[in-house]
Amino acid sequence: MAHGAETSGAMRRAAAFNAGNGFALAFGLFLGLAILKFGNPVILDQKITPPGSLAELVSDFWPTHWAVWVGLPFALAGWSLIRRQPKPWPGTFWLWLLPLLWLGWELIASLNSVDPGLSQSTLPQFAGCIAAYYLGVYLLRSPRLLRWLLVGILAAFTFCLMRGMDQRLYEFPQSYQSLTEGQQTGWTNYPPELLLEMKRDNIIVNTNGQDIANPVIMAKFAKGRVSGTLVYPNALAGLILLLLPVALVIAFRDTKQLKPLIRNAVLVLTVVLGGSAFFFTGSKLGWLLAIALGGFMLFRLDWPTKLKWLALALVLMAGLGVFAVRFHKYFAAGATSAGARLDYWRAAVQTTRDYPLLGTGPGTFQRPYARLKAPEAEMARLTHNDYLEQFSDSGVPGGLAYLAWIILALTVIGRCIWARGDPFSVAVFAGVLAWFVQGLGEFSLYIPALAWIAFTLLGALVGLSANEFDKKPVVR
Repeated sequence: MAHGAETSGAMRRAAAFNAGNGFALAFGLFLGLAILKFGNPVILDQKITPPGSLAELVSDFWPTHWAVWVGLPFALAGWSLIRRQPKPWPGTFWLWLLPLLWLGWELIASLNSVDPGLSQSTLPQFAGCIAAYYLGVYLLRSPRLLRWLLVGILAAFTFCLMRGMDQRLYEFPQSYQSLTEGQQTGWTNYPPELLLEMKRDNIIVNTNGQDIANPVIMAKFAKGRVSGTLVYPNALAGLILLLLPVALVIAFRDTKQLKPLIRNAVLVLTVVLGGSAFFFTGSKLGWLLAIALGGFMLFRLDWPTKLKWLALALVLMAGLGVFAVRFHKYFAAGATSAGARLDYWRAAVQTTRDYPLLGTGPGTFQRPYARLKAPEAEMARLTHNDYLEQFSDSGVPGGLAYLAWIILALTVIGRCIWARGDPFSVAVFAGVLAWFVQGLGEFSLYIPALAWIAFTLLGALVGLSANEFDKKPVVR
């Protein structure tokens, strides 16, 4: 009987082991799909035309609300696993409560929204962030499961980077040349049906009775800033900041058993593809964060302290030198995007002051901004600061709940992972930290492809950090 009980217990443990791995792999594949198809902000959902054919289903963006329906089976499967394998909440109770307080207040704020349609598009995105976070905490709280999760994510990440490089090397130059020639020849080099489609998509616009290539699109092609499968270049920079550190650690540490030729090919591909795509995003904030991230990772190396400080000085000099050369034209022209962000943030602060309790509703920044923006400023749909937007859209309670949650989570994770973590865990944390810091100047919280991955990793690190409390510090 005892032997039978032991066998039965072993079988149950094996089933749980396989179920955990299977869920991590499947959920990672879903998040990889999000990189490829759900790279737009949710507030643009109504502007995304659903694919009408199999070819469009493969090649085009999908409406962002599809992400909820595609992800729902994974959330239900995760909930089923949690119920079958109950685990206590790890670490501080506040990291369980604050996300629920934030989401609850977002729901309350939506009841008084100045644009219910925008809020209805935004709330499922926030619910997805919360679900991803709790799934990470309960089901992905070990490096082994994180590695299974990253299989699908890093595969899609690689494709996204390759798409970005294709844009830089082929798509943008060829499109620029084709549109220039079309404009010069009166568009006689395009078939009539394609010409109508280009007019409908605003690739060709009519100015003073003449059809010309859209100047905004031509400027985009001329600059050559790549976005891969995401909405715009800074979003791709955020994805690279989030995932490249752990991709580099995997490439350097987990390929030692491969043949030298194959291992070197993996290393070169990871460094060159990731670094080149990041450079061609042209992200100013991203570049500064990458310098800080490089310095952060340097101090995890087993080097003498003096050598670490010398390496940090070299990284700073090289990084800031490239930054000065790369963006000198931008600053000479007056740093227009930085000035625009200051106007967005001013409007967000004023909106918070005008609507301190409930804000204007989740995802609605564009409505008060249309009224508050400077006359010469371009219109913006989002604040380009995820934290300020919480205050503007859902009032002081919503903003404080979100800010407290993120700061507390990163503090708990950093204290544990930095002191005791292995290079893999440190790399995951470094990417997550960089992504949340980038949120001070971007709107990645509103993009499923970015936010759901980031919150899944955040939750997994919270669970992993709680496990680390029971371990003795690693002597380095």
